[in-house]
Amino acid sequence: MISFEPSEDQALMAAEVAAFARTVLRPKIRHFEGTRAVSDDVRNAAHGLGLGMAALPEQVGGAGLGMTTAVLLEEELGWGDAGAAFALGGPGAFGFAVAELGTTEEARTALEPFTARAHTGAVAWGESKSHPEKAGFTTRAVYTDGNYTLDGEKAYVVNADRADVFVVFASVENTSQGYRGLGAFVVPKDTRGLTVLPRATTLGLDAASFGGIALKGVVVPKSARLSGASDFDAALIRFFAKHALVVAARSVGLGRAALESTIAYVDERKAFGKPIGHFQAVAFNVADRAIDVDASRALVLRAAAAWDARDANPSDAAKERDALLLTAQAVATTHEATMRCGNDAVQLYGGAGFMRDYLVEKFMRDARQLSLCTMTAEHADQLAAAVELGIPLDPACVLPTPDTQNAFV
Repeated sequence: MISFEPSEDQALMAAEVAAFARTVLRPKIRHFEGTRAVSDDVRNAAHGLGLGMAALPEQVGGAGLGMTTAVLLEEELGWGDAGAAFALGGPGAFGFAVAELGTTEEARTALEPFTARAHTGAVAWGESKSHPEKAGFTTRAVYTDGNYTLDGEKAYVVNADRADVFVVFASVENTSQGYRGLGAFVVPKDTRGLTVLPRATTLGLDAASFGGIALKGVVVPKSARLSGASDFDAALIRFFAKHALVVAARSVGLGRAALESTIAYVDERKAFGKPIGHFQAVAFNVADRAIDVDASRALVLRAAAAWDARDANPSDAAKERDALLLTAQAVATTHEATMRCGNDAVQLYGGAGFMRDYLVEKFMRDARQLSLCTMTAEHADQLAAAVELGIPLDPACVLPTPDTQNAFV
C-alpha cells in the first residue's frame, strides 16, 4: 500500500522548518518584500537548519536525506514566504547541477564551501535571445592550451547578484549539435571578465533576486568543466527535473498559504446574516482549491519517492523514466493549481483582495512568477508526453530555451 505519511524523523524536521517559517519568515514577509532581501541573520538561521543540503547525496557533502524529505521541508518554506525560499542562499539549483553533471570529486569540491557558511550558488542557464543561425546558446566556450574561454551573456539567473559561484552553460567550440552540444562550467563570481548585470524588477517573489551575468574573455581551467555524466543530456534533464520538483514543493506551500487565508476570510466576512463561506458558490470554490492543494502535494510526494527509488538504483532506466514522468505531472499540475489558489483568494476577498493590507495579492503575484521558475508547465507537459510516447528526450524541446520559452533557474 502507498503511504504518504512521513517518518518520525521527517515529521520532526518538517515541524522544525514549519516553526521557522511561522515565527521568522511569515512575520517579516512584507519587510522582505520592501527590502527585496532577507537579512543575514535569517540566512544564517536557515543555514543552521541545513536546508540547502538536504536532498544532496552524502558522498558529495550533502545530508543524503533524499527528495521526499526535501520536498516536505520546501513546502513549509513556500508557506512562510516563497520569495524568501529562494533568497535564503545555499546551493539551490547549483547543487543539483554539480551533483548530476559532475564527478563525485568535482561535486564534493564545488559544494564544500556550502557546508561551512551561508554560501550562495546559482545556475546561469537561460539567454534572452535565441541564436540567429542555429539552435543552441550564443554563449560559447573555446578550448585552448588547457583552458576554456567563455564569452556571452546569460539571463534569467536566480540570485545572480548574490551568488558566490555559478554553473555556466555554454555551447562548446566547433559543435553543430545545438542543445546537444553544451558544456557546464563552474565559475566563481570573482573570475576576471565576469560581470553581474543589473537586477531586474519583477512581478513577485520580491525577496528573491533575478538578473543575469556577462562573460567577456572569462578564462577557466579545463577542470572547471563538469565531466561526470556519461550521458550529458540525460543528466541535464535529471538536474532540471529535480530542481523543478523542489520549486513545485514551494508552490504547494504557497497555494496552501493562499487557501488558509481564504478560508479564514470567508468564515469571518458576513453577508445577509451569515459568513460568505456558507454560500454555495463560495463554498464550492474553497472546496475546489483545497482539492488543488492536496492533489498537488500528493503528486509532488509521489514524484519525490520515485526519485529516491531511482537514486537507490541509478542504472534502472525504468525507475528514471517513472521519476521523470511523475515529476512532469507534478510540476504541470502544481503551478497551475497554485495560480488558481492565488487568483481565487483575491477574487473572494473582493475589493480588499488587491489592497496591500492583505497578503493574498502578494500570494497571487508570487504564484504567477513561481510558475516561471525552472521548468514551466508547458515544458513539463512536453516532458510527460515524450516519456509516455517513448520520444527521445531532446533538451531543446523539454527544457526552457531561448527558442521555446525562457524561465528563471
